[in-house]
Amino acid sequence: MVYDCLIVGGGIAGLQAAIQLGRYKHSVLVLDSNDGRSTICRSYHNILGYPDGVSGQELREIGKRHAESLGVEFAFERVEQAQKTSEGFEVTSDNGNKYSGIRILLATGVMDRIPPFPELMPCLGISVYVCPDCDGYEVKDKRTIILGSGNAGASMALTLSYWTNDLVYINHEKAAVNQKLMEKMKEKNIEYIESAIQKVLAEDDKFNGVLLERGKEVTGDRGFIAFGGNEVKSGLAKQLGVERLENKHIVTDARSKMTNVKNVWAAGDVAAHSEQVTIAMGEGSQAAIWIHKSLLQEKK
Repeated sequence: MVYDCLIVGGGIAGLQAAIQLGRYKHSVLVLDSNDGRSTICRSYHNILGYPDGVSGQELREIGKRHAESLGVEFAFERVEQAQKTSEGFEVTSDNGNKYSGIRILLATGVMDRIPPFPELMPCLGISVYVCPDCDGYEVKDKRTIILGSGNAGASMALTLSYWTNDLVYINHEKAAVNQKLMEKMKEKNIEYIESAIQKVLAEDDKFNGVLLERGKEVTGDRGFIAFGGNEVKSGLAKQLGVERLENKHIVTDARSKMTNVKNVWAAGDVAAHSEQVTIAMGEGSQAAIWIHKSLLQEKK
């Protein structure tokens, strides 16, 4: 079968696009590896209609059911290859399965570099955060520990000083910090500790602090992760000849979200560096609208 559109990535942008395309009565296949950023966030707090927060997993489940009710199909496989064909595009999954579509939307997202402390995962989005624009408000006037590395952690600490004056930055990897950043942290009375973290202290989803390598405990009410080096999942775009920035984010047309390669679209965090779930939703819809317009033009 040749689908009207293949959507690679079943996160927030991909699901929103699938819903919109399903409402246009197009044949759509969403290919999802089910390990995106939204799978690990236990609660988003800045989304219209969810004042008490909603987990990424719940949003994904709601979105999948909605899309399926509109005839959208899903395959839970990781796409490893993508190429242009005479009909449009063909992708190959890690299982060796091949799928074809007239259009393709890349909604593959990004993934934060999160240290391998198992205690962190239940806390993400509830008492430990990664995005100050999404969740800086959640640390307002609370003692907050930044678990980070080098300049990335220092910059996060300075950003969070807008919301709280009680900050500790633990440079877990002991990477060098720019002298100007060090001076600014000192001006803001941000405590700086250069030490490896031995263990994260948490009770279920409640972050309590960290245990350092020499046995010292540093306690806090909230945590923020800032290690830098997030993975931008745009490898498939490169295979298709799509233009990318130096940071590997995909370049798209501001109006349509189409890339420089005809009939290849991109939406969500892989394209927009603002990395907001609400923007991902909007871009998913925006891309879908223009994919629909392009399909209509072809059928005339």
